[in-house]
Amino acid sequence: MNVGIIGSGGRENAICLSLTKSKRIKNIYCLPGNAGTVNISKNLNVNIENFQEIKKAVEINKIDLLIVGPEKPLVNGIVDYFNNTNVKIFGPNKAASQLEGSKIFTKNLCKKYKIPTAKFGIFQNSKETKNFINHSNIPVVIKADGLAAGKGVYICDNKEYAYQAIDEIFNGKFGIAKNILVEEFLDGEEMSYFVVTDGNTVKSFETAQDHKRVKEGDKGENTGGMGAYSPSRLINQKLEKKIIDKIINPTLFGLKEMNIEYKGFLYAGLMIKNNEPYLIEYNVRMGDPECQTILPKLKTDLLNILLSCCDGKLKEIDFNWSSQKSISIVLCAKGYPKDYKKNSLIKNFEKIKTDENNLCFHAGTELRNDGIFSVGGRVLNFVSKADNFSKARKNIIKNIENLGWQDGFYRKDIGYKVIDE
Repeated sequence: MNVGIIGSGGRENAICLSLTKSKRIKNIYCLPGNAGTVNISKNLNVNIENFQEIKKAVEINKIDLLIVGPEKPLVNGIVDYFNNTNVKIFGPNKAASQLEGSKIFTKNLCKKYKIPTAKFGIFQNSKETKNFINHSNIPVVIKADGLAAGKGVYICDNKEYAYQAIDEIFNGKFGIAKNILVEEFLDGEEMSYFVVTDGNTVKSFETAQDHKRVKEGDKGENTGGMGAYSPSRLINQKLEKKIIDKIINPTLFGLKEMNIEYKGFLYAGLMIKNNEPYLIEYNVRMGDPECQTILPKLKTDLLNILLSCCDGKLKEIDFNWSSQKSISIVLCAKGYPKDYKKNSLIKNFEKIKTDENNLCFHAGTELRNDGIFSVGGRVLNFVSKADNFSKARKNIIKNIENLGWQDGFYRKDIGYKVIDE
């Protein structure tokens, strides 16, 4: 069969590589892909915000299954667009994608179904939000309601920064803002928990811990993710049962009560405090860079998992995972997450050691006639699997040093809480 992957990031490169192991696939197409997918698939120059353009590419290339990598097409309803066609599409529909598309939708769901989360308030303008801040305990968390590429969250340690966050959101930094969300600050440790579901059966899809802050020691501004490790050091049987019983199942039950069926990956961003989980947010797709960290550990044919979700047969599939530890480190363009340099030539790829356990996924790259160039803030994702996290991280840092890209930077401390040196 022919498979298409929508997206151009490291997550899509990882999905693409994982699918190359399936014997049932004839051709893989990436829409539009990047410099990393070009050697393991055929890149199609398609605007993924234009569903008609995607449909045309699907028809021309006889694509049987579409896998949606990023959140925006899901939130905009691409699954619904392909619903009455012969093409299978993996991911939640527009109604289900509100879990990520609107933080306020998710918060109200939590309130109704008693899903543990931070206390919150919803406000419609700057004045009433600031008035609430004046009577709140600091720190507080301020969030833009819609999609913000992982950057619309402000953890405010003082009122001045809270005011700045409020002004930036209402002034349109993340698009038109009709509402703003203010939450109490939860003191604990973050964890990413993934499941996959066909609408009835729910199966765990591993855990990871993502480092969002741009600077070492988890300081500085929020980013889309500077690196991750899997499995999470926090996961245990008791905690996992609480996550499923208190968070995942009530969420899916609540959606069903609204006549919304959820199919696809569901990524719960959690805060863990005293072995109790609290929902921070949902994402309706695999995380980035968590996907790059998790998928290399998967032994089961990924295609079989995706098709079983589309066909409502997930309960028939058993998942097998490597027992190895995995780390990913993101090599970013200097200046990220603010203004960063683009169109920088990246050389020395031949000096990188890649094998089954050491991988380099492209994220913000583009292949041109005269080489591979950076075009995004997060440019390359280096991944290593090993018997311990320390060895995995050393392997990655050696590869990044061998590449020697002068216009990039990275965090050398990814996984520091699980690595004693």
